[in-house]
Amino acid sequence: MTAPSRREFAAATVGALIMSTAEAADPAKPEIRKPVEAPFTGDYERPKFQPGWKKPQINRELVQDFVMFGHGDLDMVKKLLEIEPALLNAAVDWGGGDWETALGGASHIGSRDVAEFLIEKGARADIFTFTMLGQLEIVQAFLKLQPKLIDAKGPHGIGLHMHARMGGKDSEKVLEYLQGIKKVEFAVPKK
Repeated sequence: MTAPSRREFAAATVGALIMSTAEAADPAKPEIRKPVEAPFTGDYERPKFQPGWKKPQINRELVQDFVMFGHGDLDMVKKLLEIEPALLNAAVDWGGGDWETALGGASHIGSRDVAEFLIEKGARADIFTFTMLGQLEIVQAFLKLQPKLIDAKGPHGIGLHMHARMGGKDSEKVLEYLQGIKKVEFAVPKK
């Protein structure tokens, strides 16, 4: 089993992007260019302990850029991490709780070099990363501990099976294992 090429992966996601662009272009819907915080009404008693903000938050655009470079640009990941080491585990919410880190992006694209670099620096790896890296024993341990993780979704709703597929030859055994638990058909045919 081989991982889909970047072109195949892009083709699989272009439809979703076109649909979201078409929806954004709908004059009846507002165009969203910057993150917008959802309205919130705290109709409950707030926690008694309130944390203090000791340092400023990392710039949101810097985090977004780091996460995007995490999808495959190792040189830029290194450069930005040198500028701001706290980016290592920084996450961006693409909306509706779709949180992604640079390691998460590297994991669902299959950017092994970026993923291994970030882990070496101390990034928090998860079942999706271990799946893409082909770490069968670790994935088996996660699923033995919590079998429902077979249906877990990573950034953008991408599941374990696609992470394994994006890992290519190195994660074939993980994909076979996952398919043995729950068969998944892929929208993008292999060439």
